[in-house]
Amino acid sequence: MKILFRSLLLLFNVTFIISSVHAKTVTMSKEVLQDKIKGGWAGQVIGCSFGGPTEFRYQSTFIQDYQPLEWNEKIIKWWYDNVPGLYDDVYMDLTFVQVFAEKGIDAPASEFAYAFAKAEYKLWHANIAARYNILNGIMPPQSGHWLHNPHSDDIDFQIEADFSGLMSPGMVNTSAEISDRIGHIMNYGDGWYGGVYVGAMYALAFVSDDVNYIVSEALKVIPKESRFYQCMTDVINWHKEYPEDWKIAWFKTQQKWGEDIGCPYGVFTTFNIDAKINAAWILLGLLYGESDYAKTLSISTRAGDDSDCNPASAGGILGTMLGYSRIPDFWKQGLDKVEDIDFKYTTMSLNDTYDMSYRQALQVIERNGGRVDDKEVTISVQQPRAVKLEVGFEGHYPVKRTGLDTKFSTETSFEFEGIGFVTTGSIQKLGDEDETYNVEMFIDGQLVETSKLPTNYTIRKDPLFWRYQLPIGKHAVRLKVLNPSHKAVIQLDDIVIYSNKPANPKF
Repeated sequence: MKILFRSLLLLFNVTFIISSVHAKTVTMSKEVLQDKIKGGWAGQVIGCSFGGPTEFRYQSTFIQDYQPLEWNEKIIKWWYDNVPGLYDDVYMDLTFVQVFAEKGIDAPASEFAYAFAKAEYKLWHANIAARYNILNGIMPPQSGHWLHNPHSDDIDFQIEADFSGLMSPGMVNTSAEISDRIGHIMNYGDGWYGGVYVGAMYALAFVSDDVNYIVSEALKVIPKESRFYQCMTDVINWHKEYPEDWKIAWFKTQQKWGEDIGCPYGVFTTFNIDAKINAAWILLGLLYGESDYAKTLSISTRAGDDSDCNPASAGGILGTMLGYSRIPDFWKQGLDKVEDIDFKYTTMSLNDTYDMSYRQALQVIERNGGRVDDKEVTISVQQPRAVKLEVGFEGHYPVKRTGLDTKFSTETSFEFEGIGFVTTGSIQKLGDEDETYNVEMFIDGQLVETSKLPTNYTIRKDPLFWRYQLPIGKHAVRLKVLNPSHKAVIQLDDIVIYSNKPANPKF
């Protein structure tokens, strides 16, 4: 009887919130606020764990219906024990949550940047490029800018932005301001918009139980001129046109928006970690899932590509809307076994996170025109306003990908024709000790950069070499190691070449 009463009480409060969604303020009990914050974090862990086995195993394709996706009480604990790096979505968030706790709500971007750059966990894509930049003196927002970070359109901040909405209930503009401060550490343009949008959806999930409203209203924080806005609008419209078949919307999205132009591993390949396409798969789950937890996770996972991060975002947003108490027990099975375990590379557990995020939300509510009483909070709900327009890789069109297949430890050179390039590759140690090469890059005989290339994977430079905004024409690149040794070798795999207009293939 007590459990039933508690559930009815929570439902009553949620219903009150829905009826007040268009009002300037929304009042809810502290119990409901806590329940929603807890649902957001738990939903993220559930979704990430569910999609973990298929992460990037289905690139630019979806998972067929006949393939089962497993879920049982052992799965979350297995990932915690065996592959804790799966939860980079979460422990990256927690880095920023911890800084807010230690340095205050007004902590500057530099505090978050240093905490992120000096952490012990491994990073990839826009995150590792940003870490390298920060450790070598390039601070935000330049650390995430496409001229300094070829991964700037990638998914990184999108999977890490949950905290911004969970600490800003009903306050989409406040969430966007937090995203401006932190998201530009690693992303720019469409990559940044992915995080702004996800944060806004979390914020609105506190004050509405209408997924269609949350998805559409949150998009108002994104500039209409941006490709990200246009892609999300297409997905929303295709859902309206084909409400019974998510695969039609998937095919149309893939056809129109599936070409990556930034990530050096994704251009001219099936690999796609671009924020737009993966945000589209989050929307497919939310829209076609129709507030059903199983359908939402299944669709956002089956859409493929980054199929752990996308259900993590969809599951977290829906978990916030429902609250922890209304996430079906089937999906919470096994969660109680890990809620007191610290995430890898942190001193914070899920239970710690629930509490810390709740206390930060109370601060943000008060600082933005709301009120916090003994038993309830009143939120000053914000009308969304668009953030600034940012366009990455403007005027740059990938026209060719070709193999370099070169190893060197002293000097090498290559030529290309266009306005820019980026290489894939790595520096590999040949012994037990890490090495750092200092490498000069000359373009057309002019020294343009001297880089430190550590073999230490945690602080590596990835990609190794790139340059944009060159004059159109033929260019010669020479790479010279200033401190050659027999302890390391530089491997150049491919080069992606950009021109000032799209390629016009003959066939």
